[in-house]
This record gives sequence, C-alpha cells and structure tokens, in this order.
Amino acid sequence: METTTVRAELPAGLLSQAEALVEDGWFGDVNDVIVDALRRFLEARRPDLMESHIWQDVEWGLHGED
Repeated sequence: METTTVRAELPAGLLSQAEALVEDGWFGDVNDVIVDALRRFLEARRPDLMESHIWQDVEWGLHGED
C-alpha cells in the first residue's frame, strides 16, 4: 500500500489515549491508531451508507414506523 506522510496537531488527551492503546498492546504504534480511526470514520460515512440512513429517517418521519 502506498503511503503519504501528513502532519497533524492532536489534542494532548487524544494523543495520551492513543499512546495508552499502544502500551496496552492493541496497536504497534500511534500511527496505527490514527490510521485505524480514520479508516473507521470514513467507512461509517460512506456516501451510499449515509444516503441509506437518510432515506430510513425520511421513511420513519413520514410513516412513524420503526
């Protein structure tokens, strides 16, 4: 997989939490934590998935069914 280096500023608390995950053995390094978090964020907000959720909300709003 081709990679690109980016520079980001993180709140100290988030960095501490990421470092704790590494120390606990959940990830190899903080980079892995950030890549996993970004991947999950993007997967949860795929355009097709978002549209599906919007249509479900519209249907519920129109018909009031769960």
